[in-house]
Amino acid sequence: MTASQSFGQRLRLVLAMVKIEHSIFALPFAYSGAFLAAGGWPGWRVFILLTLAMVMIRSFAMAMNRMLDLHVDRLNPRTRNRELVTGALSVRFTLGFALAAALVFILACAGLNMLCLILAVPALLWSAAYSLTKRFTWLCHFFLGSVLGLAPVAGWIAVDPQFTLPAILLFFGVLFWVAGFDIFYAAQDAEFDKTHGLHSVPAAFGLETAFALAGFSHVQAALFFLLAGGAASLGWIYFLAWAVVSIVLFWEHRLVSPKDLSLLNMSFFTLNGVVAALLFIGVLLDLAV
Repeated sequence: MTASQSFGQRLRLVLAMVKIEHSIFALPFAYSGAFLAAGGWPGWRVFILLTLAMVMIRSFAMAMNRMLDLHVDRLNPRTRNRELVTGALSVRFTLGFALAAALVFILACAGLNMLCLILAVPALLWSAAYSLTKRFTWLCHFFLGSVLGLAPVAGWIAVDPQFTLPAILLFFGVLFWVAGFDIFYAAQDAEFDKTHGLHSVPAAFGLETAFALAGFSHVQAALFFLLAGGAASLGWIYFLAWAVVSIVLFWEHRLVSPKDLSLLNMSFFTLNGVVAALLFIGVLLDLAV
């Protein structure tokens, strides 16, 4: 990072580093939790603070991930153009950004309710720990799933500060959904991970087993999303959205295979964004009708 960079240039680099567009994976589930807890529109205060909290904790987690994985990213041909590797952003600046995002997250949680505030620091620590799990266990995909799985729980307790069955079922649905597509994503680094002592399902068991486990995870995700709709007493509109989501998840497994990863980015980015958005739309329309 150079002193001559304008604010706009630096902002674009930061947004690229944290992959701000990937917020579509978590935000719809946070909104689903909030709308379900409120039985409809949760109000502008909750909506704005929840959005701010979700964006900030994700930005914090991504910045920590980039710093903790910097030595690995320098070695991996796929990640050598990342902002910290090229020097476009410095470690010092990124650490400052991460701390600022953490502070804003805590303040947003304080503005919601006491339970959110109490859980703020544990949530930050949990979200930052994902990068470390790759050092010692192939269960890292499921740990990442648990991080994003907090989104619907966070949305629920932002409105109603208690843990409920629908929120917990959504947590497990998101956990298995994320684990499944993260196993897919890790397939492209299977050989690199084995060579450098990193752990993932593809590196540990091979692509055939990895894809089977990803399929199992997505079946579990669909079941938990189905159970969550029943526990929340949702109606036919949600279950129609659920059926479409299940088809999308099935299609995802038809697009990529152990022998053909060419459509991996479409599967990872496009289809998984559709899954999150469709389920939220199903919740929203069902509550409205």
